[in-house]
Amino acid sequence: MQDLNDMLYFSEVVDRGGFAAAGRALGVPKSKLSRRVAELETRLGVRLLQRTTRKLSLTEAGELFHRHSVAIREEAEAATEAVAMVQTEPRGTIRVTCPVTLAHSTIGMLIPAFLEKHPQVRIDMQVTNRVVDLVAEGVDVALRVRPTLEDSGSLVVKNLGLTQGMLVGTPALLERHGRPASVDDLGKLPTLAMSASDGKANWTLLGPAGKVFEFQHRPVYTADDLLTLKFAVSQGAGISILPDYMCRRDLERGDLEHVLPQWGPRPGVLHAVFPSRRGLTPAVRRFLDYLGDNVMGEGKALECP
Repeated sequence: MQDLNDMLYFSEVVDRGGFAAAGRALGVPKSKLSRRVAELETRLGVRLLQRTTRKLSLTEAGELFHRHSVAIREEAEAATEAVAMVQTEPRGTIRVTCPVTLAHSTIGMLIPAFLEKHPQVRIDMQVTNRVVDLVAEGVDVALRVRPTLEDSGSLVVKNLGLTQGMLVGTPALLERHGRPASVDDLGKLPTLAMSASDGKANWTLLGPAGKVFEFQHRPVYTADDLLTLKFAVSQGAGISILPDYMCRRDLERGDLEHVLPQWGPRPGVLHAVFPSRRGLTPAVRRFLDYLGDNVMGEGKALECP
């Protein structure tokens, strides 16, 4: 097995431009470094460095070996840093943004337990549906729900699981208008939607065996806020599509009923976005782990506390 110390020595010699500078940085005699690199070349059976009296230069094999050596060095440093962070009591302020309905129905319920577990942590949460520029606004973690995992460029995305939209209505409404036996019967029910164009809204519903149903309707009420829409659904004004994390408890109590449960919109992805894995404070790392453990299991639908 390759001696990983030799890979460290080699990468330092290359990065610092010579044995003397690398020796000073590592606290290792120059003669020892030279010998270890020579022994490394012997074991590999290839020359890694071209040595002259003035400078060192990498061979083609040396360039390849150097890239891997640097990667291993960085991973070792990251491992040490991770262990140190585990041993460090999280402290400080975590700045978080969260969509309104997600905060009201799920995340807001989870925060107190996290704070009780980590008393030296403070959370500054901005509850907003606005897309926040994390770097420009100094935000540590943004929670988002999107149809797919977003491409956030230099930001890191942690998948927290899937959320599913559900067609729901009150039992009294469904008794009054009749429970639909198929998607073709949806037109018999009053509907509520977040938006409409020229009075018309469109829902794309996915069903058994990959079937797709485009349901165009004229909602009796539109509101561009899910919580406001839920108030109207709960009062029996009509059926609508609500995310599972908003209505699971209502379904369990029997206050709402799942309409045509085999049909629904495409699931959304709940995820956390943050600037970088490297350099995260212990508090932010613990918070991300806590969300991963408590919001939902990987690949499972969201379950509210």
